[in-house]
Amino acid sequence: MTTLHDIAVHPEAVTVATPAGPAGPAGPAAANGNGHSPDRARVPKVLGELTPARLRAMDRPALDRLAAEIRRFLVASVSQTGGHLGSNLGAVELSIALHRVFDSPSDPIVWDTGHQAYVHKVLTGRAQGFARLRKAGGLSGYPNRAESAHDLVENSHASTSLGYADGLARARDARGEHHHVVAVVGDGALTGGLAYEGLNNIGVAQRRVVVVLNDNGRSYAPTVSPLTTATAAAGTCSASPAPGPQAPAAAPAAFFEALGFSYVGPVDGHDLDALEAALGEAAAVPGPVVVHVHTVKGRDYAPAERDAEKRLHDVSPFDAATGLPRVPKGTITTYTDAFGAAIVREAAARPDLVAITAAMTGPTGLIPFAERYGDRLVDVGIAEQHAVTAAAGMAMGGLRPVVAVYSTFLNRAWDQVLYDVGLHHLPVVLCLDRAGVTGDDGPSHHGIFDLALLTKVPGMTVLAPSSYEEVEVMLHDALEHTGGPVAIRWPKTPARRSAETGSGLQARRLTAGDGSVCLLGVGKLLEACERAAEVLDAEGVAATVWDVRVASPLDPEMLADARSHAAVVTAEDGIAEGGVGSAIATALGNGACGISSSASRPAVATCGLPLVYLPHGKPDEILAAHGLDARGIAGAARRALHSGAAGRG
Repeated sequence: MTTLHDIAVHPEAVTVATPAGPAGPAGPAAANGNGHSPDRARVPKVLGELTPARLRAMDRPALDRLAAEIRRFLVASVSQTGGHLGSNLGAVELSIALHRVFDSPSDPIVWDTGHQAYVHKVLTGRAQGFARLRKAGGLSGYPNRAESAHDLVENSHASTSLGYADGLARARDARGEHHHVVAVVGDGALTGGLAYEGLNNIGVAQRRVVVVLNDNGRSYAPTVSPLTTATAAAGTCSASPAPGPQAPAAAPAAFFEALGFSYVGPVDGHDLDALEAALGEAAAVPGPVVVHVHTVKGRDYAPAERDAEKRLHDVSPFDAATGLPRVPKGTITTYTDAFGAAIVREAAARPDLVAITAAMTGPTGLIPFAERYGDRLVDVGIAEQHAVTAAAGMAMGGLRPVVAVYSTFLNRAWDQVLYDVGLHHLPVVLCLDRAGVTGDDGPSHHGIFDLALLTKVPGMTVLAPSSYEEVEVMLHDALEHTGGPVAIRWPKTPARRSAETGSGLQARRLTAGDGSVCLLGVGKLLEACERAAEVLDAEGVAATVWDVRVASPLDPEMLADARSHAAVVTAEDGIAEGGVGSAIATALGNGACGISSSASRPAVATCGLPLVYLPHGKPDEILAAHGLDARGIAGAARRALHSGAAGRG
């Protein structure tokens, strides 16, 4: 078997300059510590000239060399930019076979989850774009309809491909067309309920759909599913054992056949001949068919195969020789770290505390909890709806459930939050990581809707820490609260340290100004408000600054103080429309968003994000572009003061 350590740099390599993003071209200072500029990439000629048609013309030895070259390129490229690595190393041969057997984009291929599509991008002529992978104006880390006709669905939220495939096949049949529809389901996506809804509908209707189950035995962690057989497949997978009982080899076939699907497999997902034969057989089936493929996450890259936690599923820039991150873990203090430490402390004092995650034990900071209290950790797989409703049942049964989930993924469980938890006033604690602008993963991963949504759940308490220390305080206070659900939300960005914290449902005033302007910062935007106050102070305006802390219910003392000022500016890293600032404006007697004033009330400026799908980019750059930095907030304060003065004139 050829491994990355056996692969030499391709002798015909071209240096491809990629277009600069909105910030402009990068100069020499943009080069990283090992001398490679992130805006220029060494792309092997064979990859730079790839198209699906050329791929189909290659013989087997050339394909074997191509697979090895793609793995080398992915490691070299992603080591510079960061991104999703392990899944793509495991999907090289599968991606090649798919593009040789099917005629994309005429035969649409839907990737689920979309982070598996890096090889697909290389095969469809985008290798040169990897120099700016996940950078502003550059290549997306997921399929992107704006990039290529080969990208049908962005699909960075799991378990949706079968719904798309059902609809695409229905539309094809209604139009009298005959092309194939292919859904690639992998990295644990089959653990989500929506996937089973799709299977049921495709099977009942007997739609001609090819479902490729990319079974690598994992999502981030080992897959929570008795259907995975990858760990039992001798010689085809080295993944860690999945939790729960492992399916006998015949179980998946029986399951899919019971739903009306033909079944092909299991197939070695790193054997091109076997893959092409299986996919060709599936293409000839007149109804729905599943091709069950075993792959190895992190294939042929030793650092990934040794990574027991996630097989280098997602990575920041790293040393390609060792697989170690350029910025060692622990160098940067994060809100996630704060939560991980805080929940371990709470669990020691609360034997009824249970942590629930949807296939995200590591990313949400629960590994220390799992090591200490493994019997009290529930990983439901990629099933946020079930996580929330199961938490409701646990709360009814006397436990104290804490659901740790990314902000964007909680959107998938909105009905369960609103009714299964909220309607019953259950003491479920929702801990939302990656809230606000997350950056590199783009529109589907920004957590900018949680404040507007959660503050509308009757009886829901919503907390937003502004520092590492506040996370511990807020988790403790949330667990002390038994009258209803509590949500705590924090960003992906580093957490600052602070000797001062608040408590309970009170906001915290940091500085008392001269009565001209009051700045109210929500969560991480508190720091920007403090910097804005410094800007205003240099101009002779002494601003009052509050840490809102509690987004709902709002602190009456904070509101009373804010109303005594000539102008009020709110700042949050969520959408402005329906957000916390909007609620503050209403509470102060100003019903409109934006700036409003009257003779007896302060002018109010609500600084937040627009109601749009924000592209990928660095969080600070995105926030600054929307006026959510010190300069923008200070400018909003000046305009509010002017508006208030004009209203009183």
